[in-house]
Amino acid sequence: MKRLAHISDLHFGRINPQVVDGLLRDLTIQNPDLIVVSGDLVQRAKPSHFAAAREFLQSLPFPHLVVPGNHDIPVYNLLKRFTDPFRLYRRYITADLSPFHVDDQIAVLGINTARAVILDFSAGRLNRTQIARIRDVFDPLPNHLFKVLFTHHPFLPPPDAPDTRLVGRRRLALPVLERCGVDLLLAGHLHMAYSGDIARSHPQAARSILVAQASTATSTRLRGEANGYNLIAIDPPCVSFQVRAWDGHGFTDGPLSDWRKDGDRWSLLGSDDATPPT
Repeated sequence: MKRLAHISDLHFGRINPQVVDGLLRDLTIQNPDLIVVSGDLVQRAKPSHFAAAREFLQSLPFPHLVVPGNHDIPVYNLLKRFTDPFRLYRRYITADLSPFHVDDQIAVLGINTARAVILDFSAGRLNRTQIARIRDVFDPLPNHLFKVLFTHHPFLPPPDAPDTRLVGRRRLALPVLERCGVDLLLAGHLHMAYSGDIARSHPQAARSILVAQASTATSTRLRGEANGYNLIAIDPPCVSFQVRAWDGHGFTDGPLSDWRKDGDRWSLLGSDDATPPT
């Protein structure tokens, strides 16, 4: 079995320091094999914000993979935004915008969906080169590996908001995800925690793919949910998603959902739909 901690939308520059300290304590207790950080490390792409984010990442006691989000791109400095949008991210966080981890049980790939040159730069999308990378990375891997793709922008809308904008060119990517056997999609951006099957909003899907969205881990920019992150237990053919939610003093168990794969389909075995504390 492998345990992933999925954290997202840290937003250094607008964080709750008590929550940051609590998150580090809880991650140490939970002892995940790998931490996945799905973007928006900072509130504004300023050196001081990135320096704080780097200090946090360096304090993580476990291996971690990171991709940027739209907040990691300059907003007001248009010259930097259009000429070198990820300069500070590369300088302070990592030069690798598509990190990859593989071991004897799991394969995890990150793809950068943040874009600086579209009209609404808060939106995200994939390009054909990135879709080809997904294929080239996952296709040669053996079938027994559990394959995880993580991005900042979501593939699946919240259950109560089906019209939410999703990552662009997802329909172009979906057949590739299916063919190369991706099992799980992780993302953030919406500051909402939920999980489900990609087939729920993509009826053309030939096989089901699990999705887990993470709320904001440390930011004060809450959207009706407490700060939280996902603790994911991968024990094929079963996967469980446990939300760890901030209760004002520490991170505690929030909603839990358990899934089992039979053939090409994931089935929900049980779910605790309790709302995390706010």
